[in-house]
Amino acid sequence: MQTRKLGKTGIEVSAVGVGCNNFGGRMPDIAAVRAVVHKALDLGVTLFDTADAYGNKGGSETMLGEILGPRRKDVVLATKFGMAMKEPGSGGASARYIAQAVEASLKRLKTDWIDLYQMHYPDPRTPIDETIVALDQLVWQGKVRAIGCSNCSAKEVEVAQVAAAQAKRTAFATSQDEYSLLVRDIEPDRLRIMQRHGMTLLPYAPLASGFLTGKYRRNVPLPKGARLSYSRHHADDVVNERNWQMVERLNGVAQRTGRSMLELAFGWLLAKPVVASVIAGASTPGQIESNVAAGRNALPPVIVAELDRITG
Repeated sequence: MQTRKLGKTGIEVSAVGVGCNNFGGRMPDIAAVRAVVHKALDLGVTLFDTADAYGNKGGSETMLGEILGPRRKDVVLATKFGMAMKEPGSGGASARYIAQAVEASLKRLKTDWIDLYQMHYPDPRTPIDETIVALDQLVWQGKVRAIGCSNCSAKEVEVAQVAAAQAKRTAFATSQDEYSLLVRDIEPDRLRIMQRHGMTLLPYAPLASGFLTGKYRRNVPLPKGARLSYSRHHADDVVNERNWQMVERLNGVAQRTGRSMLELAFGWLLAKPVVASVIAGASTPGQIESNVAAGRNALPPVIVAELDRITG
């Protein structure tokens, strides 16, 4: 599989990664999770993205730590901190909390180091300078190889990068944000900020909660078990007239070019130079196979340009 670097670091990741948010939550069976992880490893996937809060607060990291075992050295393990955990008053991006959170994640993941440690959400209560210093210390201690942010505004990313440069501290190498053919809000400002600072993007929800898989049809009941069937929050965000029209036009491109909707969605993202790896969830080995296959073949520039016009 093609690999790409995380920002200015020397860390290389597979063009398609595994989003582990369902592990320990929607996927409580460790045998099912093991099958997904092992299939991903066998197909050359190296990036596994999780968070301390995933899997009912700790379950995803715990499962990954149990499953990876000696193959830990073969992967780039990314996790996040900042969301509230089970302990009262937990969460945020203060130096004190980061010191506690990283030790808890290392223990659950059964590892001595985290390849990419990401601030899950900005913390308005904590000065970004304090957060940057705390994360930089983790890098110098060897507990973390690189740091990243997620769900930050363009201004918040810019302030953080400037603060790191002025203090000569480790800067964010990556930003993880929602980005897909149907959600392009980050293009006018955040993408430009990332490129200016040599960061790379890790897009999550690349299939718009499954809406870009091609399995949804207008005026037809949503498939049982699909994310948009059980999550009203995601359904409210995605299922609307504008997106139905977009998907119908994208389906037309897929049929005309002989490509799947999955190939269009992944190929369009991977055509963007700022993208390092497409973070995609999977609940079965078959979904891993489909994701990897979709990320292997680059889209011709003419198709990328057409997709830009349709969804821009």
